[in-house]
Amino acid sequence: MPNGYLIARITVTEPEAYGAYAQALPAVVARFGGRFLVAGGRLEAVAGEARPRNVVIVFDDYETARACWHSPDYAEVARLREGAATVDVVIVEGVDP
Repeated sequence: MPNGYLIARITVTEPEAYGAYAQALPAVVARFGGRFLVAGGRLEAVAGEARPRNVVIVFDDYETARACWHSPDYAEVARLREGAATVDVVIVEGVDP
């Protein structure tokens, strides 16, 4: 079964508020068995527009990635980043291993 991935492209506008979100997020992700593959780090924009921060989280499957994003637990944490960042997020299904 293919993994599910949550991919976020982020421009932080209020670092302190976003920091609170970034500290609270891993506990929610862990409850759904997710793990961070990318969380910031160096980047090079080789085509198109890039955002300064990128995050990739892997889950066991697409449905679990969706369940995490749409959960009450995540909704509570997401309030911490309101007004603190511009975010584009997609949930995608990977390929069979």
